[in-house]
Amino acid sequence: MPYPDKFYPVVDSLAWVERLTRLGVGTIQLRAKDLDDSQALQIVTDALAITNGTEAKLVVNDYWRAAIVAGAKYLHLGQEDLAEADLASIREAGLSLGISTHDDAELETALKAKPDYVALGPIFFTTLKSMRFEPQGIPKITEWKQRIGSIPLVAIGGIKFEHAAEIFAAGADSIAVVSDVTQNADPDARVRQWLGLPAEAA
Repeated sequence: MPYPDKFYPVVDSLAWVERLTRLGVGTIQLRAKDLDDSQALQIVTDALAITNGTEAKLVVNDYWRAAIVAGAKYLHLGQEDLAEADLASIREAGLSLGISTHDDAELETALKAKPDYVALGPIFFTTLKSMRFEPQGIPKITEWKQRIGSIPLVAIGGIKFEHAAEIFAAGADSIAVVSDVTQNADPDARVRQWLGLPAEAA
């Protein structure tokens, strides 16, 4: 199985992790905000218990200490978290690391950390979180992919299934999705649609 998978949902609760795992999703990011250390460790431990023994790879967002203690294998850091993280400890724990980027300086910072993938966003306008960055647009995907070479590139931000073919054609290896699943009228059907992406769409 590739990592990250071509379809990469980002969710904020154990209920979503369980639902996506049951549907056969290969890579799931748990992004729960504003937790203290003990809360973070609890939710990461519980999420790993849900995905254990399944095809799903659980990516822990931000909480690198909890990820290490709980025995997670995958971690995603934003730039602020990256600045405060102990990369040596993260690598020593054997964690695969994905890093968010939004501009040239952030890409440079990310590449110094030797990430297992780089995320570029937001591709389109998104209402999910206040962004200080304008939408990147699809041409930026091609530019970023040329610059990072063999490192997998994840596109994120306002992306719907209908954009998938164009985004893969531009050079993305994976598409991270939030609202197209979590705010969909029929999330399970939408997930199945994403999971049915033809191989030639890559």
